[in-house]
Amino acid sequence: MNAGVQQGLSTLLLCFSAGNFKAGDFGCILKKHCSSEQQCLEWLASDALQPYVPAYYGLVEHDGKTYIQMEDLLSSFDAPSIMDCKIGVRTYLEEELEKAREQPCPRRDMYDKMVAVDPTAPTPEEHAQHAVLKPRYMQWRETLSSTTTLGFQIEGIKKADGACSTGFKKTRQPEQVVQAVWDFMDHDRCILMSYLGRLKDVRLALEQSEFFKGHEVVGSSLLFVHNHAGLARVWMIDFGKTVPLPAEQTLTHRLPWVEGNHEDGYLWGLDNLIAILEKMLNE
Repeated sequence: MNAGVQQGLSTLLLCFSAGNFKAGDFGCILKKHCSSEQQCLEWLASDALQPYVPAYYGLVEHDGKTYIQMEDLLSSFDAPSIMDCKIGVRTYLEEELEKAREQPCPRRDMYDKMVAVDPTAPTPEEHAQHAVLKPRYMQWRETLSSTTTLGFQIEGIKKADGACSTGFKKTRQPEQVVQAVWDFMDHDRCILMSYLGRLKDVRLALEQSEFFKGHEVVGSSLLFVHNHAGLARVWMIDFGKTVPLPAEQTLTHRLPWVEGNHEDGYLWGLDNLIAILEKMLNE
């Protein structure tokens, strides 16, 4: 692995996923084992989405721990700029919400996080208890960003110069997204066009994918990578919360989520992201 790629990889992991990854052999990366993600990557290897996800190379043991060995998507890039964008209208599974309700426990740590962002967010009762319930916190957190308003959220950006930013939790409006994306691309319209074409290819593959029809895709990201040479790619990553649907059930991935329908809003969010990039190009 060349020094530029290794530096980009190290900065990416430090910014976005500390503790979950280790550098592997050239062209490979090791990710902490998750059975859901392993199953998804095995299935995706023969699906219409295969060109748009990391290749899966099996499991490996490292320092007594099990890791998923997968393609290092940065291996073809020298000094890359990287953006992680969560797609969908929620970042938690329905079963997570159900479990949290089955064992209601007021959480001081979540209250503190809520107050740190917005001191007026807790109810008078929550202020009195200095605690909030986990389901309440989970749903409130999603309202802060563009997750609920646009169906996607910028999770983090790492520029080629090493600058790393994760301060997008309150990025809600399209104008804010446009500003962040232009900065990420250094106002390069050629890179924008490359990303836009790739996103449309991903959307077409999603609409043809048997895997996508039968899975609830939550907490997954689109990984944007480009360099100064103009090479730009987008991949789907992070399938730890992607789970099969009940038998015979399929999703549109565009209908609004109502608890119990499992809709994740993935295509709705992707549609909105594509529309924003198209508007940027036209302007």
